[in-house]
Amino acid sequence: QLQLVESGGGLVQPGGSLRLSCEASGGTLKYSAVGWFRQAPGKGREGVSCISSAGTYTYYADDVKSRFTISRDNAKNTVYLQINSLKPEDGAIYYCAVGTPTSVQDLCVNQAAAYWGQGTQVTVSS
Repeated sequence: QLQLVESGGGLVQPGGSLRLSCEASGGTLKYSAVGWFRQAPGKGREGVSCISSAGTYTYYADDVKSRFTISRDNAKNTVYLQINSLKPEDGAIYYCAVGTPTSVQDLCVNQAAAYWGQGTQVTVSS
């Protein structure tokens, strides 16, 4: 069964950067769309960014556009999320998830995922 492991989270000052990684085992990511989601304390989970299987199509939530970049390396079975210009409101647990949605927007907006990782904590504070 496919397993996803996120890494790269941590404590960072406002304006800083992080690169999150989502590595898969027990299966291949190359035929699946992959998304990054986050959940802050007291809030619902939201789709942040999603990428199609070949990396051709991407989706970003409005509040992260121009600051977040999603990418993937299918040879390494890994998807990345580069986060720049971090804001306190970006603090959350970040999850990656895999699905075969109709579109990357479907994956991100409707959270149409079949497999989820355990998450990595991102804290933004001075």
